[in-house]
Order: sequence, then C-alpha cells, then structure tokens
Amino acid sequence: MSTIHNSVLVMHYYRRFIVRTITYITFLLLFFFQNFLYAQNGEQIFKANCATCHKPDKDFTGPALAHARDREPTKEWAYKWVNHVDEMITTDPYAKQLFAKFNSKMTQFSDLKKEDIKAVLDWADSYTPPAAPGGAVKGGEAAPEDNSLLYGLLTLVLAVVALILLQVNSNLKKLSDEKQGIRTPNPVPFYRNKAYLLLAVIVVFLIGGYFTIEGAVGLGRMKGYQPIQPIYYSHKVHAGTNQISCLYCHGGAQDSKHANIPSVNVCMNCHMAIKEYTGEPVTTDEGISINGTAEIQKLYQYSGWNPTSKTYDHPGKPIEWVRIHNLPDHVYFNHSQHVKVGQQQCQTCHGPIQEMGQVKQFAELSMGWCINCHRETKVQFNDDKGNGNKFYSIYEKFHEDIKNKKYDSVTVEKIGGTECQKCHY
Repeated sequence: MSTIHNSVLVMHYYRRFIVRTITYITFLLLFFFQNFLYAQNGEQIFKANCATCHKPDKDFTGPALAHARDREPTKEWAYKWVNHVDEMITTDPYAKQLFAKFNSKMTQFSDLKKEDIKAVLDWADSYTPPAAPGGAVKGGEAAPEDNSLLYGLLTLVLAVVALILLQVNSNLKKLSDEKQGIRTPNPVPFYRNKAYLLLAVIVVFLIGGYFTIEGAVGLGRMKGYQPIQPIYYSHKVHAGTNQISCLYCHGGAQDSKHANIPSVNVCMNCHMAIKEYTGEPVTTDEGISINGTAEIQKLYQYSGWNPTSKTYDHPGKPIEWVRIHNLPDHVYFNHSQHVKVGQQQCQTCHGPIQEMGQVKQFAELSMGWCINCHRETKVQFNDDKGNGNKFYSIYEKFHEDIKNKKYDSVTVEKIGGTECQKCHY
C-alpha cells in the first residue's frame, strides 16, 4: 500500500507540474504577443493620425515624436495635449512655444485614449531609421528587423510542447489510476482526439477567415504603389531641393476637379535652359544610380527639342506617365474643394511628396480614411474681420454658435462632410 501511495503522490506531483508548466507557457505566449501587437498598434495609430505632420526621429510640420515626453514640462503633458489642443494652445506656455516655433496648430484628437497615445510615443522612442540605399543605415543605427517569423516559429514550438505535455499528462493519469486499481481506457493519440481536431479546425478557420477578410478589404487599395515611369522625375529634386511650387506643375489642383498632369511644354519652360543635372546624386529606392542628364535628354526626345540648335526639329509626342492615384468611378473628389476651399496641403493625401524620388501612393485613400479626415479636420471659417475662408460664410448658425462659445470649432463632418451624396452621386 505504501508503494501505491507513493506512486500516487508522485503522479499527483507530476500532474501539478505539467499543469503549471502549461499555464506558464500560455502566460509567456500571451505576454510576448501582447507586447508585439501593442508596438504594432503604436505604428498603425501613428500612420493613421500623426504621419501627415510628424516624423518619429526629426522635426517636420510638427516636432519629432521620439523622446517628446522628455522635452515636455511633465510626463503626462502629451496625453492632455492631444485631447485638448484647442484649450491648451491659448493657456499653456509650452503649447504656445510650440505654436510659435512651428507656426501650425495640431489637430485635436479627442477620441484617442491615453493607451493609444502612449503606444505611439513608445513606438517613436524605440524607432530605428530604415536602411538607406546600398545597404547603408541612416543615422548609423541598425535597420529595424521584422520578428514576425520568429514569433510564428515560437508559437508553433510552444504549441507542440503543449500537446506533448498534455499527452504525457494523460499517460501519467492512466498510470496513476492503474496503481489504484481503476481501469481506464488507453489515452487517445492527439491526432485522433476529437477535441484537438475540433480546436485545430477552429484555429485554421479563424486564421483563414482573418486573411480572407484582410484581402477582401484591401481589394483595390494601392497603398505603396510605385510604378516605373517613362522618365525618372524626382519630386525630391524639383519640389524639395529647388522649392518649385506644386501648383506650378499641377495648376488644376487649385482651380478644378483634377490636379492635371503637366504637359511637356510645362517641363520645357525650365529645361530649354537647364540641359544637364549638376545636383546631388540621385538614386532609386532600390539604390540604383540615376543619370539626371540622360533623363533630361529623354525629355528632349518627347518634346522634339534640339538643345544644340535650340529649335524643335523633330515631331514630339506626349509623355505616357503611369497614373498612380486613382479613385473608383463612383467616387467624386474635387481637388479645388480641398486645396482652395478646405485649405489642405498636398501632403495631407500625398504624404511628404517633397522627399520622394519616385512617387508612390502614400495613403490608402479608402472611404474610412477619407471619413476619418472629415471627422477631424476643422473648417476654416471667415472671422469678423473678414479674414479666413469666405466660402463658408453661408453657415451663419455655426458662426453664431462659435461667437456664443457653444463650439470652439466645427469639423467638416458637421457641415455634411460624411453624408453619402457628398462623394457618391
């Protein structure tokens, strides 16, 4: 009896050990994934709300977000600032200092929770610049690594270990029962266990459903689309280094529905005189060096211009640019409504275009992305002195409400910016 009793105690000890081990493994797995998803969420929130005006590692339209909490009056200042910009910009000394430095008032994000703001700031603090062309690293730091594969392998290993421990637990229980004279059937192998099979089917169904929905939602969204163009035209050189206004080439953006792609004649206004490129070296995003002078010669071939005789001595033809930004046919978008009336910068939708060598689609341009912008963007009303946007002078009720302090501001949503017929006609 003593031997049986000792065996039972041993079996009981091993069972407790296995249960605890599985619990610890599950806890560690959840902990790792929580941290991983939390960091991912910080980056996603930044791209959705902050990337238009901020960069994590340097000043842009607004200050750099990395280590922002170290520069601010208190550690909690940033959380209050994001939710109460309109109030603090008139009362808080540090907010006034930021406004004076950048001459720009940040959009107020009243719906962002403290956890969301913290996730963005934590992500910015740990941000590492991406690798530069040719394998170099900006700022002398290592390029960020994608650990998705590592987490996937870790999950698979832990799942296998958990299955093995469960099987061992079943065998030990059977051995313990037999010592006590209790007859039990042999443990069912995990690959024939209906509970395990059902769990596997559910997991596969959830993973498959997730990727199916993600793929369906992303249909038609071309974020990151960057086609090869007939001529390598660098916005970084033209709009960035040489400070050429976007409206010089895309004049329609201010006055019409379409921004318009400039004709060859617009390019030749400058390149009749500029025959060669003598600026900083130009490379593609893949690190391939570009001969700027050779690209100008391509322009001459399209235009029919002879730089030696300074005459148009052969027939020209339009440059067949590949369109990058394209909305569905059932969507109405008016550039002048946004640029001239809404007073939006090109970067709001096109990203930091002045820093792009090859242009790519910066935003996803989905309906949700547009509606979110309309919910957060404030209308630039005309004030009592006649300054501001006179287009919105017809909204007398809102003018009176603001004057009577009922509202401190009015978003595009309140003037019908999220109504279906505004964009779908």
